[in-house]
Amino acid sequence: MTETTTLDVREIPPPQRHPQIFGIFESLGEGESFELVNDHDPKPLYYQFEAERTGQFTWDYLEEGPETWRVKIGRTAA
Repeated sequence: MTETTTLDVREIPPPQRHPQIFGIFESLGEGESFELVNDHDPKPLYYQFEAERTGQFTWDYLEEGPETWRVKIGRTAA
């Protein structure tokens, strides 16, 4: 991936969101990232990344509500 991918999950049914997010994350090479757009703070997703991908990701808020949250999620290790 050379361009930043944006995944807007606001219109995706909740049960399908995390699988799609992790699918994009798994496709990233080391040092690459994507932007997640959501209608609420995706803190539970952060905790899932922390539990399942400790030390493999970065998490940077680009926008923090109140209506839109944008997070840059990157891969630090394969």
